Amino acid sequence: MELPIYQVDAFADHVFAGNPAAIMPLQQWLDDETLQAIAMENNLSETAFLVPSGEGCQLRWFTPTVEVDLCGHATLAAAHVLFEHLQHPADDILFHTRSGDLRVRRSAAGLTLDFPAASLLPTDVDSAICRALGATASEAVIARDNPHAVVYVYEFEEDVAGLQPDFAALRAASEHCIIATAPGDDCDFVSRFFGPQVGIDEDPVTGSAHCSLVPYWAQRLHLEKLQARQISARGGTLDCELRDGRVFMTGRGVTYMHGTVVAC
Repeated sequence: MELPIYQVDAFADHVFAGNPAAIMPLQQWLDDETLQAIAMENNLSETAFLVPSGEGCQLRWFTPTVEVDLCGHATLAAAHVLFEHLQHPADDILFHTRSGDLRVRRSAAGLTLDFPAASLLPTDVDSAICRALGATASEAVIARDNPHAVVYVYEFEEDVAGLQPDFAALRAASEHCIIATAPGDDCDFVSRFFGPQVGIDEDPVTGSAHCSLVPYWAQRLHLEKLQARQISARGGTLDCELRDGRVFMTGRGVTYMHGTVVAC
């Protein structure tokens, strides 16, 4: 069996930036064990698999260790592949996913993801998590409906930039992934995403995290449109908007590689 595979740098306008994702278009689903094995072999934070469904596609996302409910950068990368390499005829793509139907629209500004906005609840700042991160947060919030990650809020961008997590301790301290965030020096807010619980110590750019970050900062800053930067080593910029209970994130993708999987 030979299957096409693409690697796309998402939320980037040049290669070696943003967040790399592997995209594999399929005609029908392989078994879950094979999908997970391919994702482990790729060893990227996400591998996304597509299968045609009506006028859209079914879309699933896998880290090297688990299937996840929602992934922003691999959704953008999947749309990039459909638009740039597979001649998708319209400027709008519908993906059927575990988190419901998600749309991506192409425009001169880039690719815009239409994702659900999280409803947030305050939660305790856990001292063990703060020790594992290396600094104490001022507050913490968690999504009410899909609590896969906890947002830890810091006072300054330099606090988030200076975090040096002990990932073994962080994995032991929390069943959730951790999003660290603060006001930005030259943007509205910055963030970093730590997910050793799902096989990703630090994710370069995390679209799904902004389903929580954008509602939090929109309320705090009294803004509907925000510019965000994820300040990982690779880094990435997202233009975000909170509208009608949805988070819209706009970015670009760049194809790094196109190849063929020859054994699976």
